[in-house]
Amino acid sequence: MAAVELILLQRVEKLGQMGELVKVKPGYARNYLLPQKKAIRASKANLERFETERAQLEAQNLKRREEAERVAERVGGLSVVVIRQAGESGGLYGSVSARDIADGCTAAGLTINRSQVVLEHPIKTLGLTTVRVALHPEVSIPVTVNVARSAEEAEKQARGEAVGLAAEEEDADAEPLELFDPDAEITAG
Repeated sequence: MAAVELILLQRVEKLGQMGELVKVKPGYARNYLLPQKKAIRASKANLERFETERAQLEAQNLKRREEAERVAERVGGLSVVVIRQAGESGGLYGSVSARDIADGCTAAGLTINRSQVVLEHPIKTLGLTTVRVALHPEVSIPVTVNVARSAEEAEKQARGEAVGLAAEEEDADAEPLELFDPDAEITAG
């Protein structure tokens, strides 16, 4: 299949900046870039239209970026607690999805949708994980996701204490229990 030539209307990660002519696969153009209004087809008429509207589009982009930067400063260091069931080894029964993180951020006061959460891989274990939330194509903030079995466990994890098997192992290493007295005499009775 031949590549489709498009003009980007905004910065697209791993593709290009606003105003660039890019060649992409037809499915990516048809299913993502065009419906999301991130690009338009590169025809002579569209090129001329883009050049006349370029200053306006750049001004709108700059305004949205500045707004996103203000929000990023306001909610810097955001932490979200997600309560999930997990096995003894700390593995979750399922995983924490982008929707769960977006819901947690909204509850914490940062209204985002799940498409703004950038998960490199699904979260499948208890503990603290840092994910990226893209407020704007050029502005993103780190959000700490605290996955725990209960609110008490989440508080312990936030303080840096070990929970689950790691805590039990630390307790076992800290103070061995003596169940018998090695100096006692053994009598047959």
